[in-house]
Amino acid sequence: MKALRSLHLVIATLLALGASLASHAAEVQVAVAANFFAPMRAIAAGFEKATGHKAVLSSGATGKFYAQITSGAPFEVFLAADDETPARLDKENATVAGSRFTYATGKLVLWSARPDFVDARGEVLRSAKFAHLALAAPKLAPYGAAAVETLTRLGLMAQLEPKFVQGESIGQTFSFVSSGNAELGFVALSQVWENGRLKSGSAWIVPAELHGSIRQDAVLLARGKDNAAAVALMAYLKSDAAKTAIRSFGYDI
Repeated sequence: MKALRSLHLVIATLLALGASLASHAAEVQVAVAANFFAPMRAIAAGFEKATGHKAVLSSGATGKFYAQITSGAPFEVFLAADDETPARLDKENATVAGSRFTYATGKLVLWSARPDFVDARGEVLRSAKFAHLALAAPKLAPYGAAAVETLTRLGLMAQLEPKFVQGESIGQTFSFVSSGNAELGFVALSQVWENGRLKSGSAWIVPAELHGSIRQDAVLLARGKDNAAAVALMAYLKSDAAKTAIRSFGYDI
């Protein structure tokens, strides 16, 4: 009987501990630029395991998120595809002062779902081998703006603009190419790269000197200042575990 009472005490203690942890766990609503959605899913899983908090992710174009946030959308953390949009929110007092930091530097890639279609120097852009070139809307998505800048510097903008198929986000742009609706397109390296290699198709990683740096900033939004999960996520994004995940998708830190 004594052993049975001890067992019941242990079980009761464990249940109480579990209830205590659950009561301290919270959710954070996160707006994630489409290019970073896959890495962020991996980070969110590690975050929940480490802290008990849950990150609820929404993916989309940085420009559209800006419009939603300024219109009162319930996001608490914003991971943008640029550094300009979070800085703008800072100036508009929509963030927690001092919370903004660069979590990754992105890379632009010209990609096709077809093997051997895109050459290692991007010369396919000067060929007549394709009818459609996908890119994200440059006014909404920083990767789309980087694609336009690249084509302009290559002197190919006027020639290729009639072939453009524009997605409202880099996620939709990737879908155009992966489905074959566009033979090739400019997407984020993270969408086609994992653990140091190309997952499928063929690609040309656009040299950094052909477009401005794609610095991606995270910021704690004013709505999340009193949410322990939001504050914890901002800290976790700076952890070694998060940085390892980010690098595995081809980003620089």
